[in-house]
Amino acid sequence: MWCYAPHDDVLRHASGHHAPCDHSRHDVGHTAEERMAERRSVYSVCGMCSVRCPIMVDVEDGKARWIQGNPHSALKGALCARGAAGIALENDPERPLRPLIRVGARGEGKWREASWDEALDHIASRLKSITAEHGGRSILWSDRGGPFMDLHQAFVRGLGSPNYCNHDASCARNVQHACRSVTGMGRKEVVYDFRNCKHIVLQTRNILEAINVGEANAVLDALGNGCRLSVIDIRATVSSSKAHDFFMVRPGTDYAFNLAVINVLIGEKLYDAAYVERHVDGFDALAAFVAPYTPAWAEGETGIAAAAITDFARKLAEAAPHVVWHPGWMTARYNDSFMVSRTAYIINALLGAIGAKGGLPLANTAKDVGRKGLKKFVDLLPKPDEKRADGVGWRHTQFDAGPGIVNFAYDAIESGDPYPVKAYICYRHDPLMAMPDPDTLRRKLDHLDLLVSVTFSWSDTAWFADVVLPLSTYLSRESVVAHKGGLKPQFFVRKRAMQPVADSRAEWEIISGLSRRLGIDALAFDSIEDMWNYQLDGTGVSIADFDAKGFVELADKPLYRDIEGFTFPTPSGKIEMVSGKWAKAGLDTLPPYVSPAHPPQDGFRVAFGRCALHTQGHTVNNPLLHEQMPENTAWMHPTRAAALGIACGDLVEVFSARGSAGVMPVTVTPYVHPEALFMIHGFGHRLPVESRAYGRGVADQDLMPGGLSVYDKSGGCVSLQEHFVTVRKAGVR
Repeated sequence: MWCYAPHDDVLRHASGHHAPCDHSRHDVGHTAEERMAERRSVYSVCGMCSVRCPIMVDVEDGKARWIQGNPHSALKGALCARGAAGIALENDPERPLRPLIRVGARGEGKWREASWDEALDHIASRLKSITAEHGGRSILWSDRGGPFMDLHQAFVRGLGSPNYCNHDASCARNVQHACRSVTGMGRKEVVYDFRNCKHIVLQTRNILEAINVGEANAVLDALGNGCRLSVIDIRATVSSSKAHDFFMVRPGTDYAFNLAVINVLIGEKLYDAAYVERHVDGFDALAAFVAPYTPAWAEGETGIAAAAITDFARKLAEAAPHVVWHPGWMTARYNDSFMVSRTAYIINALLGAIGAKGGLPLANTAKDVGRKGLKKFVDLLPKPDEKRADGVGWRHTQFDAGPGIVNFAYDAIESGDPYPVKAYICYRHDPLMAMPDPDTLRRKLDHLDLLVSVTFSWSDTAWFADVVLPLSTYLSRESVVAHKGGLKPQFFVRKRAMQPVADSRAEWEIISGLSRRLGIDALAFDSIEDMWNYQLDGTGVSIADFDAKGFVELADKPLYRDIEGFTFPTPSGKIEMVSGKWAKAGLDTLPPYVSPAHPPQDGFRVAFGRCALHTQGHTVNNPLLHEQMPENTAWMHPTRAAALGIACGDLVEVFSARGSAGVMPVTVTPYVHPEALFMIHGFGHRLPVESRAYGRGVADQDLMPGGLSVYDKSGGCVSLQEHFVTVRKAGVR
C-alpha cells in the first residue's frame, strides 16, 4: 500500500518507475546515417481536446520528436499549443503509469499497483457480481463523445446496459437539442461554411481561443476575403479583437438580444420571404411572439443601444444568405441557453442561410456521395430493451437518447430510481471537474459499488475511483477508423506513432480485454488491424489507403445539396418556429423572456471560459503548458474593483454560498461586464500527485453549490453560470 506524493523522487520510489528520459536528437551510438534511416512521419489524430485535429508526427529512434498539423488537411500544418505539448504529456511521470486498485477510502489516494491482467480480472469480476444482482442495466458509462464512440457504445450494449452517456450535459446538449427542435437534425448535420461567408456572428463561441484549428483558419481566411465578424459576449476575447462589431451584453441576456434582432428582421421585412414560404413552419406565430421585443426594450435588458441592434440586423440582411450565426459550442450557461441557440438557428433560417453555400449547408455522409459507410460495432450486438436510467427517451421524450443527460443518471445512482445504478466507467471524462458542485456529486458517486477511471492524466474522478486504468496518450495508441461528415465527407484513423512510455494501453485493448473476460465475444478482437478490416469491409477503402494523407476523402469536391425539395425531419417536414416534438413533451419553444437575476450587493455572477493553452483540467499540470499559464486569474471591472479596494494584481478570496473556494490574483480590466467575475476553467487542483498544478488558482465548479439541480429544462444542460459569489481582498503580490 502506498500514496502518491507530489515530488518526483517519491513518485519514482513508490511506483518503481524512473522518469522517462527525453533523449536529444543526437543519440550516442548512432551515426547520422542511421538516425536519418530511423526517421519517419506518422499521420495520426490529436487527443489533447475534443476537436481531434489531424496531425503529422515526426518519429526518430522510436520516439516522437515533433508534432504539427496534418499538412494535407484544413490545418495546413498548424496546430494549437495543446496539441504541440503532447510529447511533454507522454514523458510526464506525474500521470498514472500503470493500473492501480484502491486500498484506502475513496479519494484518500491509497493504491496498490496491479498488472493489466489483475486489473482487468478485478473489474470483470466486480461487473459480473453487480450484473448478477442488479442486471446489466445497472452499469453506466460516460466519455467525452466524439468520432470513436461507436466502439464504446457497442461495449455498453454488450454489458446489457442502455446507459451510454457523454459529457455533453455540461457542454453542447443545449445547442444539439436546439438544432433538433428547429430543423429535426443534429448540430453536426449542418456545416459552418465560413470561407464562403459574408457575415459571421459568434455568440457563446470564442473561436480563436477555444480553438478548433481548422475552423479558426477558415474564419481568418473569410476575414481576409472581406467577411464581416460580429461577436456577442460578456467580455472582450481574442475573437472580439478581430470583430467589426462587439456587443458586450449583460450576462444572461443573450436571448433578449436575439429576440430584438428577430423583431427587426420581421418588422422591417428583411427576412427571405420566399425561403420562409417554402421551408418555414410557424412564421406567423413567431412574428406575433417577437412583436413586443423591440430593440428599445432589449437595450434596457442587454445594455446594447437600440440603434446598434437595428443596424446590426440590417447588416445581417445585406449579407444574406451568406451568413453564419454560430449557435454556440459550450452552451451549458444559463437557464435559457437552449433558447439562445434556438433563436440563432431561427435567425439563420429567416436569412435563408440553412442549406445555403456560405451559410449552414447540409453535411454529407458517405451515403450522400454514393459511398458505403463504415460497418458499426454496435451492429454486432442487440440493443438492450431496458429504459435509460437518466429518463431520456421515456421521462424526457424531447431529448436525444444517444449520449443522454449524464447528471440525471447521477440522480439514479443516489436514489435507485428507476433502478439501481451500481457500476460506473468514466472514459477520458472527469465529471468531478466538469460538473458543478463536486462535493454533492462525490456523495452521489459513493453509492456505487464500482467506479473505474480510464485516463491518461490524473483527475479528480480518477483520484476518487476504485480502479485507475492508464490510457495511452494519443501519440502511443491507435483508435478505430472514424467517419467525418461535411461538404467532403471522409474516413480518418489514428495510428500509433510510438510505443507507450508508461505501462498503458489503448482503448481498443482495454475494451477487447474486458470483453474477452465478460463473454462479449463479438468485441474480443485480437488486433487493431482486425477491427479496421471489419469496419472497412465493403467500403472500397483499405487501411493502406490512409498511408498517403492519414484520411481518405469520399468525394472529389465539396457537395452543396439543393434543399429545394428537401424534407426536414420535423413533424411538419419544415424548419419549425414552434417545435412539434417539444410541444408534444409539454414544452414551449417560444417562451416569454425572463430577465436574469442581478448579483447580490457586492456580489458577482460566476463566469468562465476557455483559453488557447488549456483544455479544461487535464492540461494544467502539463510541464510545457503550465509554464505558459500556471494559474487562472479573476477578471474584474474597474468600477467594481475600486468599490472593493482591489487593484490589479491583488489576491482575492472567492466565496460561494458554501464558503471560501480559494485565493487567486485579479486582473482589473474594462473588458469584462461589471456583473461578472470571469475566470478560465480547469484550475484549483488539489491532488498531491500534480506538483505543478497543486493549489494554483480557483476551481469554478466549487463555486456552484446545488448546481447539479440547476439546468435548462428545455435543453438539458446544467446552467453553470447561474451562480453568484462574493470576493474580498486577500493580499498583495
